[in-house]
Amino acid sequence: MSSGASRSAERAWPALLDAAANARAGRPHQAIAPGRTTAAQELVALHQPLIDRMADGPLTLGQLGQSLDGRIATAGGDSYYVTGEANRTHLHRLRALVDAVVVGTGTVLHDDPQLTVRACVGDHPVRVVIDSRGQLTPDHRLFQDGQAPTLAYRGANADRALGLAEVAALEVGADGYDPEALLADLHARGLRHVLVEGGGVTVSRFLAAGLLDRLHVCIAPLIIGSGRAAVSLPEIARLSDARRPSMRSFAMPPDTLFDCDLRG
Repeated sequence: MSSGASRSAERAWPALLDAAANARAGRPHQAIAPGRTTAAQELVALHQPLIDRMADGPLTLGQLGQSLDGRIATAGGDSYYVTGEANRTHLHRLRALVDAVVVGTGTVLHDDPQLTVRACVGDHPVRVVIDSRGQLTPDHRLFQDGQAPTLAYRGANADRALGLAEVAALEVGADGYDPEALLADLHARGLRHVLVEGGGVTVSRFLAAGLLDRLHVCIAPLIIGSGRAAVSLPEIARLSDARRPSMRSFAMPPDTLFDCDLRG
């Protein structure tokens, strides 16, 4: 994206933020004027369905950044960075639109993320960590930096203290935790619009449970050849049983973003 196109997109962003704030608060919102440049038009086109969904009810959005061969990281967990700067900016914009961003244990262990909004204008979401087996320790950045409220769901046998984070009990059965129950608890806390940011295991669990309204998959032009899969779902016998969501694509050079409407 050229510098001029980037500036045009940045000028359109505050209007989208305002519309999202109105949608979250239950106030009327109108479709955003797309602007004159292609960059601004695509920015609005990509985010308007999310805002419309937020106005109608809770939104649960999944996102993944992967290679051409469907990997989000090497076998050792290195994912720095699969996708390019344009997609990382997009990810920060998604964080700014929602109430909460959710990640699993693996993402915290391997990436030590901040989960804050830094690449665009916007407020930090509540940071939610799913630590079902109590593997995490208080020394990770998001438990120490105090930049945003942080909520950790931990299995019943886990140590309740985790730095500055609020810790909530997570019921874990033979098949793991119930993502629907976790999402219901977030809604009860007023966190109705949720970004499930990663990693692949966490996004796959919400996808398999039918809880995602939309899924953003950004594909980068590289082939890793091995490593961690982006999506893992229960096995199917026939391709006719595969999910075929309504889909749009957006250029995020050098990557391509696919916006999958899982309710369409």
